[in-house]
Amino acid sequence: MGRTVVQISVLGLLLALAATQPNKDEWEIYKFQINSTVTSRYATTVITSRVANRMDQSKEIEFHVQIPKNAFISKFRMFIDDQFYDGVVKAKEKAQEQYTEAVSRGESAGLVSSVGRTLEEFKTSVNVAAHKKVTFELTYEELLKRKHGKYELQIHARPLQPVKDFKVDVYIHEKAGISFIDVKGGLSTKDLANAINKTHSDKQAWVQFYPTVDQQKNCDSCGDEGMNGDLVIVYDVNRNTGLGDITTSSGYFVHHFAPSNLLRIPKNVVFVIDQSGSMSGQKIKQTRSALLHILNDIEEDDFFGLISFDHGLFYWKRELVQANSENLDAAREFVRKIQDRGATDINEAVLAGARMLNANSREGSASILILLTDGDPTSGVTNFEIIQSNVRRAIAEKFPLYCLGFGFDVKFEFLEKMSLQNNGVARRIYEDSDADLQLKGFYEEVATPLLTDVTMIYVGGNNLTQTNFSQYYNGSEIVVAGQITDNNIETFTPQVVAISRNNSVIFSDTNFTNESTGDVPDDHILRVWAYLMVKQLLDKELQLSGPEKEKVRNEALELSLKYSFVTPLTSMVVTKPLGESTDVLHKPKEDHGLSPGASYQIVPSSSAACPRLFSSAPHHLSGAPLLDAPTD
Repeated sequence: MGRTVVQISVLGLLLALAATQPNKDEWEIYKFQINSTVTSRYATTVITSRVANRMDQSKEIEFHVQIPKNAFISKFRMFIDDQFYDGVVKAKEKAQEQYTEAVSRGESAGLVSSVGRTLEEFKTSVNVAAHKKVTFELTYEELLKRKHGKYELQIHARPLQPVKDFKVDVYIHEKAGISFIDVKGGLSTKDLANAINKTHSDKQAWVQFYPTVDQQKNCDSCGDEGMNGDLVIVYDVNRNTGLGDITTSSGYFVHHFAPSNLLRIPKNVVFVIDQSGSMSGQKIKQTRSALLHILNDIEEDDFFGLISFDHGLFYWKRELVQANSENLDAAREFVRKIQDRGATDINEAVLAGARMLNANSREGSASILILLTDGDPTSGVTNFEIIQSNVRRAIAEKFPLYCLGFGFDVKFEFLEKMSLQNNGVARRIYEDSDADLQLKGFYEEVATPLLTDVTMIYVGGNNLTQTNFSQYYNGSEIVVAGQITDNNIETFTPQVVAISRNNSVIFSDTNFTNESTGDVPDDHILRVWAYLMVKQLLDKELQLSGPEKEKVRNEALELSLKYSFVTPLTSMVVTKPLGESTDVLHKPKEDHGLSPGASYQIVPSSSAACPRLFSSAPHHLSGAPLLDAPTD
């Protein structure tokens, strides 16, 4: 007789692969706590869930967690019968070998991962004896990214039942001072709003969320099964016009640079819009809607261009024009007439946009190229590497390329590599009712350039993360971390050189101090450095090939293992009591072609060890054989 599977979703969704929910008299989550500490924008979050098996027989209890995409899991532990079982971070290939060996012995071996819009899901399970308890403890780390002038710490909770001892504690310490703090999200509505206690005092802030059992049933995303939603802590720090905020500890530093009171730089922006047949229906409607909103926000001293494309090019104008009212009205008419048809010639479209910017450069302005597409190149040049090479040569590091990939059919890694090679970023636009707002939201992030050609200089520093940035935008932030040579703070001299609207500028300030270990753990800044370095090495690895790619990959892997980060190069092997299955948890990549929010579980067949994939979106991949988690 097979074991009964009971799902405990701690930060996750109730998956469609669970046929029925268990009787709540069989198990009880009697403790659910989330503790998050944010220092210098670096958040370390610990989730603790204590569960009791109320049955007279053993039960397998599954533990689901959803964490922000930007985060790395760094620790997982289970406590059972006064014994603890730690997850071990290993190179992905070695973890896969351990999984394969377990399967070959006929053991149940789970290999689980999925990805949604803002969260990633990880899952494991353990067999709990009758009337016994298990404690799950998960730790993850993330550097909060400043967007639209604020940081957001997202906490997601759905324990599937009201919990007597439910607590969320958030502590924030910023030596620059906290300018404001707010709490948003579905878990801050209706009765749950009364369960939030917020305290703010200069450099520190505390948020406590202690809902009663009754309150857990009454919010915009609550019901008899308890809470299901987000608690979002929103804040910013005090800004100055100088060098910014530098924190040092144990021979390392982190520098947050986001000067205020700078004049905006007029921009030259070209929008390259895919109108091929695959953009039909809601996609093209939302694209038109987003472009119309964006045109309303363009400043009069900006210059802009519009190119739509399928297997051919459709120019609104052959050159950039000023964003005066007459030109904007004509541009809106062009946008309203964009219709889906034909194939997809990405190569020629992006090259046309680059030519337009190159032919119309203006002194004292900042140029930006934005591509929106939903598919693969199917016309003209279709080889990814040739397209990337052509685009890189045409742009020649003169301006950034931002690629917006619409939906899950797009080859996101192709767009991501092309963006990174040209000092930009790629962003997935999810097919949803708010797709036009996603497009507009991205544009707002880059709508106001304040500095170009930003160079971060650190005399007396080494092992630095990225120090050159093509542009700095209002509401964003540049973050650099590194090691202080010989830990000699006296010879450490930071400086920033950039170009503003009118001239070259130098930011220099020696008014920074070493944080006391009373506020910052000894290894805190070191872990910020490691986190940033791993993220940037992974981006760099994507752009390279051959021996150089392998060298950078090995550097990223070595750091991931040293600091126990679950990254795309590593996996966490979840150790369990003797005789239990082995779980291997992977961090999924963005580009896997799956629908948002889908969740996948490898389940061994009853006859041998051939895993099968079951999905909450079975019309896509149900029953397909799979030897690994869905990543490229």
